[in-house]
Amino acid sequence: MIMNLRIRDLREDKDLKQKDIAQYLMCDQSLYSKYERLERPLPLELADKLADYYNVSVDYLMGRTNVKDPYPKR
Repeated sequence: MIMNLRIRDLREDKDLKQKDIAQYLMCDQSLYSKYERLERPLPLELADKLADYYNVSVDYLMGRTNVKDPYPKR
């Protein structure tokens, strides 16, 4: 799946560690690592938080589009 590559690449592009993102998501680093390795599915609520954090759309995270721009908020 593309999502694990995208969340890892976005994190690495900002020179962040898994621990940093896990702290933002309020989960353990080991759990976040499992999301990046596709050992656990990333819950939609966390995908939404990551999309906001990285200023991309959830569709981009999921690999449904290559356009990073987020959708306008209502």
